[in-house]
Amino acid sequence: MKKILLKGGKLVSPRGIKKADILISGEKIVAVGRHIQTDATVVNVGGKLIFPGFVDPHTHFDFEVSDTVTADDFSSGTKSAVAGGVTTIVDFAAQKQGEMLSDALNNWHVKAFANSSCDYAFHMSITDWREDVKSELEGMFEQGVTSFKVYMIYDGMELNDREIYEIMQEVKKHGGIVGCHCENSGIIGKLREESIARGDTAPENHPKTRPDYTEAEAVRRFLTIAEAVGAPVIVVHLSTEAGYEEILRARQRGVKVYAETCPQYLLLDEDLYRKPFDESAKYICSPPLRKMHDRKALWQALKNNSLNLVSTDHCSFTVDQKRAGAEDFTKIPNGMPGVENRAVLMYSYGVKKNRITLQQMCAYLSENPAKLYGLYPQKGVVKVGSDADIVVFDPHGSGRITAASGHGKCGYDPFEGVRTEGGIDMVYLRGKLIYNAGEIVLENSGRYVSRKPPVL
Repeated sequence: MKKILLKGGKLVSPRGIKKADILISGEKIVAVGRHIQTDATVVNVGGKLIFPGFVDPHTHFDFEVSDTVTADDFSSGTKSAVAGGVTTIVDFAAQKQGEMLSDALNNWHVKAFANSSCDYAFHMSITDWREDVKSELEGMFEQGVTSFKVYMIYDGMELNDREIYEIMQEVKKHGGIVGCHCENSGIIGKLREESIARGDTAPENHPKTRPDYTEAEAVRRFLTIAEAVGAPVIVVHLSTEAGYEEILRARQRGVKVYAETCPQYLLLDEDLYRKPFDESAKYICSPPLRKMHDRKALWQALKNNSLNLVSTDHCSFTVDQKRAGAEDFTKIPNGMPGVENRAVLMYSYGVKKNRITLQQMCAYLSENPAKLYGLYPQKGVVKVGSDADIVVFDPHGSGRITAASGHGKCGYDPFEGVRTEGGIDMVYLRGKLIYNAGEIVLENSGRYVSRKPPVL
C-alpha cells in the first residue's frame, strides 16, 4: 500500500495551528505528528498551510430549473470544486411534482456516477409532500441521505407551513436535519407583479422586489415552526442583517438553529444590478445581493462564531440563458457560480483582512459542514483514521480571478478581475493527488459518500 508523508507544513484546525507531518497510507491518514519514522514517499510542504479537504455543502449541478438546466454538470462542477480545494460536495437531489424521493435520488446518482472528480453526497429537496413520500423517509436515511431541504418560495417547489411542520417531525424521528430557503412568497410575488405592471423590468428591480423583510419574516416563521417541533434546523444562504437578528432571537428562546452564508453576500452588493443587462444579469440570484450594512453584519456574525458555514450555492447559467429575462427580470434564471473561488476569497478577504482567523476559515469550510451534514470524522478533519482529504494551501501565493482560468462552463465569474492572496497548491482525495500546481491531475475519481445523522 502506497505511503506518503507530507512533511514540514502547518496544520490548521478550528482549535489551533501547529507544525505537523501527516502520514497517508492508502486512502487514510495513519499518523499526525512530528518526526514520524517511515519509508513513505516524502512530499515537502514547508511554508505551506495544511487544511482538511474543504466541504461545500450547497451546490446545484445538472439541475433543471427555470425551464433550463444549469451550465455546470457534475463533470465541470466538481473539477471547479477540486481547483478550489473542495474534496466533498453535497448537492441537492430535487424531487419533482408527483415524483417519489427514491426516484429523485436515483436520478442524481445517475448524474454524478463516474462524472465526479471529488467525493459527493446528496441532500434531498422535498417539493411534493404526500403520505407515500412520508413513508420513504426511513429509506432515505438507510441510503445515507440525512438532510432535507424545503422551500418557502418558487412555483412547483414551495411548501406551506403545515407541510414543513410535518417534514420536520418526521426527519426529527430519524435524527436528521431540515434546511430552508427562507423568503416570503406572497409578498415577493405581489411586488414582482407590480414591478412588471409598471414597466420596471430591468435587473435593478430584482432586489427591490425581494426586500430584506421578506427574508426576515420567512426566517422567523421557519424558526417558529422549528420551535413548535423542537427540531434542529438550518437557514441556508442567509443574506441580511434582519434575517440574522431573527436567528439570534430564536436562539435566545432555545431554538437550535444553524446558519450558512455565501461569499457573494459577504463581498458583493446590489449596486451591481444597475449595470447593463448582460453584466447585471450575471448577479441575479435569490436571495439577491444586499446592502453594505448587511455585508458588515454577516462578517461580524462570522467573527463572533454566530454563523456556522460558508457555502457557495453554486448554481450557474450562461449569459445566453440569463437573456431569457431580457424583457422581464422575473424570467432570468437565478444563480451564480462560486465553488472554485470560495476558499481563496475567504482567505484573501476574510483572514487577510482580519475579519476571521485561519482557525475559523477551517471551521466554516471544513469541519462545521462535515459535522452538520454527517460526514465527520470521515471528512472535515485531519486525524488518524480519517479519509486522506487534504488541501495544501500556499499563503504566499497571489493571483487574479478570471473565468478564462477557471473550470466552469457558464463563461464568466462574478468575481472577475478580483485580486487574491494565497492559493491552492495541492489537493489530495483519499490519499491520491488530484490537483497540483494549478492543474487537475486526476479526474473522475470521486465516490458517493453515505452520510450519518449530524454531529450537533
